Amino acid sequence: MHVTLQKSEIAKQSSVKITGSKSESNRLLLLQALYPEFKLENVSNSDDSNLMTNALSSNSEIVDIHHAGTAMRFLTAYFSIQEGRETVLTGSKRMKERPIKILVEALQELGAQITYTENEGFPPIKITGKKLKKNKVSLKANVSSQYISALLLIGSKLENGIELSLEGEITSIPYIKMTLSLLDEIGVESIFQNNTIIVKPKIQNSKPKTLTVESDWSSASYYFSIAALSEVGTEITLSAYKKNSLQGDSVLVDIYKHFGVSTVFNKNTITLKKEKFNLETLSLDLKNAPDIAQTIAVTCFAIGIPCDLIGLHTLKIKETDRLVALKTEIEKLGGDVKITDKSLHLAASKGIKPMVSIATYNDHRMAMAFAPLALKTPIVIEDAMVVSKSYPTFWGDLEAIGFNIDK
Repeated sequence: MHVTLQKSEIAKQSSVKITGSKSESNRLLLLQALYPEFKLENVSNSDDSNLMTNALSSNSEIVDIHHAGTAMRFLTAYFSIQEGRETVLTGSKRMKERPIKILVEALQELGAQITYTENEGFPPIKITGKKLKKNKVSLKANVSSQYISALLLIGSKLENGIELSLEGEITSIPYIKMTLSLLDEIGVESIFQNNTIIVKPKIQNSKPKTLTVESDWSSASYYFSIAALSEVGTEITLSAYKKNSLQGDSVLVDIYKHFGVSTVFNKNTITLKKEKFNLETLSLDLKNAPDIAQTIAVTCFAIGIPCDLIGLHTLKIKETDRLVALKTEIEKLGGDVKITDKSLHLAASKGIKPMVSIATYNDHRMAMAFAPLALKTPIVIEDAMVVSKSYPTFWGDLEAIGFNIDK
């Protein structure tokens, strides 16, 4: 389904309740499967989290996680320690093109029994669960943090815990710290020192406890962009958010100050306020928050300022090659973009072509990052329901704050 966003103007004051963080939810869902005494509130209603929930409760020999990359990585580790269970983990055509070899080799180093059923290094994979007795493993530090988190999440269930040595400069540290913080919340001890991370085995059962998932900062990013493109004085209130967030994408608060968007925290809400600003160019290293690169690039394009975004090497192995996708779609709108394998460079734009049809490449973030452009010009978003991967109510929420959408 395509949607057409007519040129829109949002309400001066509006509010939106955003579903729980997909990143936190998927980590906590796996930990809940390992430690059923915990209950969860405000779990993400995203496709990815629903797929994770279904996979963890499934008794089927074949588990299909479609486009859910986080689920593929986390479940590879999870099924490796389910003693006596045989599982084939598969996904969509794109998932079968996304590498898994680094994680598989790390698990094999710990003693896991995993084989490839089609192409070497890629899903589908056949996992025979067993007790893993080894506890030391090393891998390159600049790989997807999801590989690292997958190993840390099962570490407390290993007989001797896990000692992970990371080689080189570490990517996406906030996501690793999120994993360790959530482990701490359920009583699992860990040490993160230099390039070594130790997760100790969990000895005692915990008392029953309810954990509340914070709302998703990646989903909030589209409202930061909307605020940046709105009139001075516009306010958007979002819930539920914490000032001391575990999510790396909370750097939005600092980044969008450049665009004249101030953020006020009040109990469990944030209010975005558009103020006057004077920004000539934007240079950012997003190695710790790559998921907001698309949103920021589109914001800069819409305002007409150049930007240089680096630290984006992980974007090439997402739902699509996000750097190529961004270049293609922004240039359709009249922009000028240059990319490398880890950076994006946008020239100042002189205008936006109207009624351009934006391809989304099975990537939820492409659909949502380009939607705020409707505040400047009419735009068409192809395969619009791809947003259900992380934010199923996105289009309805935009309509509620004043966007004019034809479905």
